[in-house]
Formats: sequence, C-alpha cells, structure tokens
Amino acid sequence: MASNREEHNRVITRAVITVIIGVAVAYSLYVIREVLLSLYIAGLLAVGLSPVVRKIERHKLLSGRYRVPRWLAILVLYVTFLLAVAFVLSLVIPPLVRQIRELVGNLPQYADRLQAELTRRGLVDANWSWSSLFKDMQMPSGVAISGIFGALSGAVGALGKIVTVLLLPFYLLLEASALRSWLLQFVQPDNRKRADRIARAVTIKVGAWLNGQLVLGAVIGTTATVGLWLLGVPYFYVLGLIAAVGELIPVVGPILAAIPAILLAFTVSPQTALFVTLFCWGQQFVENNVLVPRIMERQVGVSPVAIIVALLVGSSLLGFIGAVLAVPSVAIIQVLVNEFLLPDEEETEA
Repeated sequence: MASNREEHNRVITRAVITVIIGVAVAYSLYVIREVLLSLYIAGLLAVGLSPVVRKIERHKLLSGRYRVPRWLAILVLYVTFLLAVAFVLSLVIPPLVRQIRELVGNLPQYADRLQAELTRRGLVDANWSWSSLFKDMQMPSGVAISGIFGALSGAVGALGKIVTVLLLPFYLLLEASALRSWLLQFVQPDNRKRADRIARAVTIKVGAWLNGQLVLGAVIGTTATVGLWLLGVPYFYVLGLIAAVGELIPVVGPILAAIPAILLAFTVSPQTALFVTLFCWGQQFVENNVLVPRIMERQVGVSPVAIIVALLVGSSLLGFIGAVLAVPSVAIIQVLVNEFLLPDEEETEA
C-alpha cells in the first residue's frame, strides 16, 4: 500500500516538474522570439545560397588541378552580391534621392490637386481639406523628443539585425559540413539517409524560392520604372523601387505597390491614372501567368491555395516579415508532409 502511494507521488512529482519545465521553455522561447526569427531568416538565406556555392566550388583552379575552396566560393558570392548592390545603388540612389526630395516638397501641391479632382467629381465635400485632419493635433515637446530617440534606437536595432542576418549565413555556409555532421548525431543511424534526403529537398525548394524572388523583384521593378516613365508619371524611380519591394510579398504586395503609382498618376490626369491602372494590371497578369508558373510553381512546387493560406497565417503572426517568409515556410512544410504523412508511391503500388 505504501509502495503504491510512493509511486503515485512520484508520478505526480514528475508531471509537475514536466509542466514547469515546459512552461519555462515556452516562456524562454517567447522572450527570444526575435533572435529565433533572425536565426530562421539567416538559415533560409544560407540554405537558399548553398546551391550557388556548390556550383562555384565545382570550378577548377590552376589548369584543373585544384577545386575552389568553400571559403573562397562563399567570399566570391558575397563580393559579387555587394558589387551588384553597389552598382545598382550608384544608378538608382542619385535620381531616387532627388525624386524623393521633390516629392516631399511638392506633396502639398499634389494633395491639393487630388482634393480638387475628388471635389469636382463629388467624391468628397467641398469644405473638407487635408489640413482638417491635423489641425487639432498637438504634440508636446517631451513626447516629440522621446519619439525621435525611439525612432533612432529602432533604426539602429533594425540595422544591427540586418547586418546579423547578412553575416550569419556566411558562417553557416562555411561550417555547413560540421553542422550537418553534428545534427545527424541526433538522428538514428537507420534514419540518417532519410534525413539527408529531406535536407536536400528543402535546399532545392528554398534555393528555387530565393532565386525566383530575386528574379521577380528585378523584373517587376525594372518594367515598372520604364513603364511609368513612358506614361509620364512623376517619381518613377521611387515607384519602381516600391514595386520591386512589393513583389516580395505574395498576392497582396503588388496590389499595395500599385496604389501610390495610381494616386500620383491621378495628379497628372484621370487618363494617366487609367493607363497606369491598366499597365499595373497587365504587368501582374504577365507575372502571374508567365513568370510565377515557371519559377514558383514548377521549381518550388507550392500551389496558389497553399500560398494564400500561408500568407494569411504569416501576416497575422509576424506582419510583413511573416508574409515574406510564408512561401519558403510552406515549401518546407510541404517537404515534411510528403515525407512523413503521405504514403510512398512505390509502397502504394506494391
């Protein structure tokens, strides 16, 4: 009788300790959620860049006697990326800064022109004005100063995260073999071949997603800049950059990026706004029916329904970052589902 009571007490003690440890682990993960998110983004970048690194490694040096070492392949990739970014920025930044400065200076004029057009068409009341939204708003100096310091600290923190996310993949790629061997130690020997197959499938999908996003962003940004310039829309450099960034957000990103282009075109003339609307629609029609099927559906293999659901969940949990990470995350989940939940075709046929 006493032994049964002691066993019962031990079971209760173990259950209480397990619950306490589980709560502590969950709380710790919640506290470091931003660190985990940065690690996840860096890991996706490392996985996505690994196929390119392997291609560079296959090249031969000194008449084919030596292969390119991994550290040199990674360094070549980073240097090439930085040179490409510097070249693009050297072309874009000067006119971009000039157009942003002009846009800020002429914004009241464009707002008044837009208000007059809306009033003429009866969409807003004649007594309404943009200034009426802010006439009663006053900000104490202390709040303003604290807001400035808060914005500066937020900018510094964001810059630190960006640098970390860009540098960490370098070391992850450099130590890929050691990390792979270390992680395989936690897998039973009989399942290591399967784990390696899953890792390769994830690498292929994430690499295809990363390459596809870069291609789509470049194509949409370039065509938007040229198209808006030909249509006579002001600040086409700024709008092209917004279109390129909006392309990173599946489904809703291009729609949100088209709104400022249409509004600025409306300040030129209603006909220009109509042409810009048709241009944005045609651009996305070509992108959805030509580029995405070739790049995303064929290489990544994620259905549109899965993309929409992942976008809704990701944006609800993490906002903009969640929307950007939705497609690669659902691609990884798809690999795991196909591996563990769906029956193997060979076994089904047998």
